[in-house]
Amino acid sequence: MRYATFNIRYDNPHDEADNWRFRKDSVCRFVQAQQLDVVGMQEVLHNQSQDILKGLPGYAMVGVGRDDGKQQGEYAPLFYRADRFDVLDSNTFWLSQYPDSVGFIGWDGACTRIATWAKLRDKQTGRVFMAVNTHFDHVGTTARRQGALLIISRIQQIAGNLPTILTGDFNVDENSEAYRTITTHQYVLLDAQKVARKTEGVKYTFHDFGRIPEPKRQKIDFIFVSRDIAVERSFIPPCSAQGRPYLSDHQPQIIDLKF
Repeated sequence: MRYATFNIRYDNPHDEADNWRFRKDSVCRFVQAQQLDVVGMQEVLHNQSQDILKGLPGYAMVGVGRDDGKQQGEYAPLFYRADRFDVLDSNTFWLSQYPDSVGFIGWDGACTRIATWAKLRDKQTGRVFMAVNTHFDHVGTTARRQGALLIISRIQQIAGNLPTILTGDFNVDENSEAYRTITTHQYVLLDAQKVARKTEGVKYTFHDFGRIPEPKRQKIDFIFVSRDIAVERSFIPPCSAQGRPYLSDHQPQIIDLKF
């Protein structure tokens, strides 16, 4: 299975040459060319979700807007190949003290933050697994730590012993408290890039449309997997201004996995 995380950058009219309308076709072509089976995206506004579904025939989506639980605000959606997977169950919760309260901002967070999940069944094998996708707060240290603990708790409640993949923009690197919370908890999730048998590409994901010098670029987007998943390959395509516009201000991370 080929799986990815990808912050596509919200549709910001001030992005000028990097605006979504110039990037949307390239994003869809990229997903198709990479033959992604499942991709967790971040910063997806409703109009962007519709553009992606239109540009990716054969894919379906799970997700809601974070502001109203419907179409307002950023989604953290899961796009998947409808010909390969059935959705057995799905939902969204808010990263806050009241995870089922729509639009609630948690702890010291600056924004409303969510996690969207789905139980997917592979039609080819019958294998059922849990997919979770999120976008952590960019300000609140407590919000990130508590959000990580909340996600782990929900995975334990919902997935039980099912294989689980967590994707997201975590807004911090591997030296952060949030990363350590995820990777050292008694319910261990492994950094897919670190356990991959083969790694390719660059080591960063965020480059701000190429504005950050390459030595200073950070990897803040991650894929975490439960212990019963083997990662064959992890790949982050290099950021290049050739053929501008960029895909996004982030690079996607792609993994090939097997259960």
